[in-house]
Amino acid sequence: MNAQAHASHSAREAHHDAGPTTALGFWIYLMSDCILFAALFAAYAVLSPATANGPTGAELFDLSFVLAETFLLLLSSVTFGFGMLAAVGQDRPRAMRWFIATFLLGAGFLAMELYEFNHLIQMGAAPGTSAFLSAFFTLVGTHGLHVAFGMIWLATMMAHVMKDGLTDTNLTRLNCLSMFWHFLDIIWIGVFTIVYLMGAL
Repeated sequence: MNAQAHASHSAREAHHDAGPTTALGFWIYLMSDCILFAALFAAYAVLSPATANGPTGAELFDLSFVLAETFLLLLSSVTFGFGMLAAVGQDRPRAMRWFIATFLLGAGFLAMELYEFNHLIQMGAAPGTSAFLSAFFTLVGTHGLHVAFGMIWLATMMAHVMKDGLTDTNLTRLNCLSMFWHFLDIIWIGVFTIVYLMGAL
């Protein structure tokens, strides 16, 4: 009986210790994602002047629209933060409300980005129009794909929380998702500044 109890205790300890290991592994993934976005930013910086006598950023970008888009994403990080505080405090109903708000804000951001892409293409500013637009759609689109992935991950985690509660495993996964979501905010601030703000000048 004592041997069984010791084995059970050891298994719980091993499970508990997996949290920091998972977080460390996820930090390594985020660093690799940083390299990806650094390459995309560098490509955009090189190709942005190559408009092939087509439209420039100053002619295409609507800063008020992009500001609203930015507000949605930044606000979603705030709601996610409140959701994590509630999750750590084992308040599942409140955590779920904040996570739903985060999902809706992310969906709003993504819908605005898709609208912008469609609007630009309808204006004749498609990815194949110039090297500048190819770089623009690649950089902004890659960020949008990350947001879409984050929303799928968030929906999956909400389903797990509803089914299993705020277990240690779910909290670890939510913590990794929180890092990912805030990372996307940081990348978007770079996109807004380098692509939209500087491009509109």
